[in-house]
Amino acid sequence: MVMADHVCPYGLKARHLLRSRGYQVDDRWLTSREETDAFKAQHGVATTPQVFIAGERIGGHDDLRRHLGLKVRDPKATTYTPVLVVFATTAIMAVMISLAVYGTPLTVQTAVWFIALSMMVLGMLKLQNVESFSTMFLNYDLLAKRWPPYGKIYPFAEFGAGALMVAGLLTWVSAPVALAIGVIGAVSVFKAVYLDRRTLKCACVGGDSNVPLGFLSLTENLMMIAMAVWMLAM
Repeated sequence: MVMADHVCPYGLKARHLLRSRGYQVDDRWLTSREETDAFKAQHGVATTPQVFIAGERIGGHDDLRRHLGLKVRDPKATTYTPVLVVFATTAIMAVMISLAVYGTPLTVQTAVWFIALSMMVLGMLKLQNVESFSTMFLNYDLLAKRWPPYGKIYPFAEFGAGALMVAGLLTWVSAPVALAIGVIGAVSVFKAVYLDRRTLKCACVGGDSNVPLGFLSLTENLMMIAMAVWMLAM
């Protein structure tokens, strides 16, 4: 579909994929809704683009990837990628800040910034849709099950405590908050995953996450606990 108000992104991706594999592409545009509907009716398909190779209909973009032996993402499959991307990003941020401030990448403060920045980024992801997050959070958090408003308070508490820790301000506020939500979260995840043996999705990167509840979810809470204990001990 190539129209004044819409160019099909999957059509562009399919065309690029074919050309990158050495195919000569006869790119036929559907330039109106009527033309698109007629094409779908003619070929008995529900979507465009449709790829034909040597006269044989292959299908849409995902079908083309399968035909070429390439991996097709399953939108319902669980994955740790979102959390790993967050941790990798905040680790690099912490190292770069340490380089800028101290002239060296690895300091005690690097670890502090890594945990605090991780809390801020994870909190930000939850704050994108607090309602969705709090609903998923109710599946396993022990305090939220007893008092549902906690599910809406949690992202603000996580983000706020992380922000204060980055700046080294109001430790008497940030450390107890991080310790409280960290302990409650760690106990909740441990009970749900390792005691009750439940298979759940983690709300750690927001309410539409496909991240499985498990080790990385527990790690998020243990990092907050470690950070809070260290700051209170200083």
